[in-house]
Amino acid sequence: MALTKVDIVEKVTAQLNFSKKESTDLVESFISIIKQTLASGEDVKISGFGSFEVKQKRDRRGRNPQTGETITIESRRVISFKTSAKLKTAINADQP
Repeated sequence: MALTKVDIVEKVTAQLNFSKKESTDLVESFISIIKQTLASGEDVKISGFGSFEVKQKRDRRGRNPQTGETITIESRRVISFKTSAKLKTAINADQP
């Protein structure tokens, strides 16, 4: 099961005693700021959580699986996520 945006809004509402609209606006604004920052090519680092990095991939050769034809996959930007040491520790603390 995955945590959805709706679940996050509900948790913010419960923990901070905000109205549902205030919580929704807060979560939407937070996500929007992260999206805009990454779209501009900047990295996002959240202490105790991790960092989102924008990386540039080069052109590369690929193959069309239907025809077997060789194609060029054009360069593109991708986002990678690296967890912080604190998050890794928290995730692995519950392991047997």
